[in-house]
Order: sequence, then structure tokens, then C-alpha cells
Amino acid sequence: MIKFASFFKTYDQVRNMSQTIKLKKGFDLNLAGKAEKTTIEVPHSETYALKPTDFQGLSRPKMVVKEGDNVKAGSPLFYERNAEDIFYTSPVSGEVVEIKRGEKRKVLEVNILADKQVEFESFKKYSSSDLGNLTKEDAIDQLKQSGGWTNIIQRPYGIVADPAETPKSIFISAFDSSPLAPDYDFVLQGEEQNFQAGIDVLKKLTSGQVHLNVDGKAEVSQVFSQAKNAQLNTIVGPHPAGNVGVQIHHLDPISKGDLVWTVNPVGVARIGKLFLEGIYDTSRLVAITGSQTKSQGYAKMYAGSCLNKLEVEGDNNRFVSGNVLTGEGVGQDGYMGYYHNQVTVIPEGKYEEFFGWILPSTKKLSFHKAFGMLTFLNGKNKEFVVDTNTHGEERNFVVTGTFEEVMPMDVLPTYLFKAILAEDYDDMEALGIYEVIEEDVALCEFVDVSKNPIQEIIREGIDLIKEG
Repeated sequence: MIKFASFFKTYDQVRNMSQTIKLKKGFDLNLAGKAEKTTIEVPHSETYALKPTDFQGLSRPKMVVKEGDNVKAGSPLFYERNAEDIFYTSPVSGEVVEIKRGEKRKVLEVNILADKQVEFESFKKYSSSDLGNLTKEDAIDQLKQSGGWTNIIQRPYGIVADPAETPKSIFISAFDSSPLAPDYDFVLQGEEQNFQAGIDVLKKLTSGQVHLNVDGKAEVSQVFSQAKNAQLNTIVGPHPAGNVGVQIHHLDPISKGDLVWTVNPVGVARIGKLFLEGIYDTSRLVAITGSQTKSQGYAKMYAGSCLNKLEVEGDNNRFVSGNVLTGEGVGQDGYMGYYHNQVTVIPEGKYEEFFGWILPSTKKLSFHKAFGMLTFLNGKNKEFVVDTNTHGEERNFVVTGTFEEVMPMDVLPTYLFKAILAEDYDDMEALGIYEVIEEDVALCEFVDVSKNPIQEIIREGIDLIKEG
């Protein structure tokens, strides 16, 4: 007869073992303009912006500064009225030159004229050995005061996490499978100590596992393979295999009432540096990508950098902070998003096609073989130059079964989208609304022959559930 103590010990060992997840559903967008693994020089921006719109759920920011104030990197700029102890801080030092507002005086941007040399607010330093004695309370307090807490995102909802809660696990996706995505192995070269310190801090915030998930199709760098205090899992498959939501679904699914926190690997390193050096430094290597950029590589930039220093080809371009599936079109004089580690520049597509969407072509990238059949004859290594043309107009949902082919989750996307449009709360919950955010359905939007704004629909559903 099996002893219960032995059984539970064996179960815990199995549960904590590294896992390999193999995914078949999805689609890789092989685009022209991938960043070379080399650093390039992009002149530092003169102005920077912190945008409340970068933070989902931040609906009522309360300003701490006013125009004309001088700030340092890590100085508070605003906070959420319902969470007054979590500060959203300046990415650089300089003068607050404009607080840009929209309708009903909604804060859109806090613009900062940067100093030539960045000065940082000082926070408590810890040695690597001291982090073992760091208390959960002290870790949370320093993260909240410095702005580092904003790197921690809660699932469900995709919002900044609530420090009063305890997640059942924390997830870090160490690779990005999005189009032209940055290579985190390259981005975090030399950051091994910061990254490990970040994991050590995050481990104190959960009673469960810190999951570190790597790409099974690529060689894994030591910054990830040698990391301690984390369960190293391997994910294999096409995009969206790199999405942390897909990884959570297969490793530690979210049900109603569950909380899981996620952190981008760059954010992990920034958290580690905060505790080791006592500064909150938002600089990182950003992938400069897209067919219209003159140089593709990695440039050191701070969060909120203005994109007007990028050298591009032509005049009629779309400047995207992030990737082409989920990024934000910000314009040449716009600012890079807080969470983005990539900038993409592609041609605008403001032209009309006569039967262009249905004519076979060797130049169009399409998931649908019936529409882009000739693209598949070029092989998997063909790189496509894409523009912003949607090759069609929005129309009623056409049920084709295509969504299910690109979504490697046990979710019925078509029915979930319809439940959101019908504001059917019970069906939304039953069909998986707690497991997804915008990036998890971005491929559905790409392959949708009906051209519906599916990412917007998902956010509407999330807001309904969160407020309901």
C-alpha cells in the first residue's frame, strides 16, 4: 500500500519538474526587416513621454508633478487614484515641459525634456547574498516607490498587479515569437546578475513557482539556462508560442478566482538592477525593425523615447511601437510604449485594389492558401514586405473555423467573440475570457476574413467582466 506522505512527495516533485510543451497551431509571419544581432547608434531623444494609456486599467491617474517641475529617473509622475502607493515614475531626468490632456482633461502624456546626462533617484541597494534576507514587504515597498512594480502584470485582465494579492505562480516568457521580435538572448547579454536578482525578488512574491519559459527551437543562452529559483520550461511551436498567455494555459491554467503574474524578461532585469544598484533604469536594447528602416539592429533607448531620430526610407510610413500584430501606431513624432522592446516601420497602405484581396500573388503574406496560394510556393524562408492595407473592409462575422487553427488554446474563439458582442457574461466566463488578452487573439485578427477589430472586442469583454 502506498504511503500518503510518499505519494504527495512524488506528486510535488513531478509538479515542479521542467516541462516541454509542443504546439502545432499558429502561424509565423516571416517579414522583411529583422534586426541584426548588432548594436546600432540612434541619437538619444530630446524628449520622452510616459503615457497612462500604456497601462491597462489605469483610468484615473492623479498627477504628482506639474509643468516646469524638474524630475530624476525614478521620480513619481502620477499614480492611480485607487492605488495611491504605486507610483508611475519618470524614465529619465529633466524638466516636465507638457502634460498633454484629451477630452474631459484626461491625461494622455507627460512629456519630459531630458537632461544630457540622466540622473537617478536613489533607492536601497542589496548585495546578491543580501537578497536572500529580503522580506516580501520590503521588496514590494521598493518596487512600488521606484516604479518597478509596473513591470508586474496580472492575469486575468492584463493590468498592473495588485500588491495586496498573492499569485499562484509567476511567468516569464524568455522568447518572443511575434513578427520581427527582439532576441532576448542578445538583449540581455551581460545582464546575468541583474536577471538572477530579479528572479530572486519575484520568488518572494509568490508561494508557487516562477516559470521561466524558453524557445525549444533555439539555443538557450546562459542568462536563462543557468537561472536559479525558477522552473525552466521548453515551448516548441509557431507564433503565438512565445505569448505568456499561451504558456500559462498549458502549464498552470487560470480559472475564475485565480491570479497569475507575468513579467517581461527585460522587466526582470530592470527589477534586479533596482535592488543591486539602487536605481530604476528603464534603458534597454530595442530592436529597430521593419522594411522601411535604413538600419536594422539594436539601439539603446529609454522607455518613452521619441521616434523622430530613426532613419527611414521614404515619407509615407507607419511607425509602430511594438510589433505589427499588437503594436501601437504612434507616428514619426510619437513615443515608444512603456512595455515595448521593439520599433517597427513599414509602408502605409492607403490604396484601393480591384479584387486585390482574392487574386493569387507571390508578394502577399496570407494564412489562407486560397487567397495567397502562390506565397506558399516560395518556401518558409521567404521574407515578405507588408504594408498597413487590410485588403478588405469590416463585415459581419463569417464562421470559417480559421480562428481555431491559429489559437493553440482550449478556447472556442468564434463563440467567445460573439458572447462578448452579446454581453453574455456566463458564456464569456465559460468560453475562456479569463485566459486571454489582446495579444493572444492578434493572429485571429490577422486571419479574419471579416476584418473585425478582434483585439478591441477582447478588451471590451475583459472590461465588462472586470467591472461586472
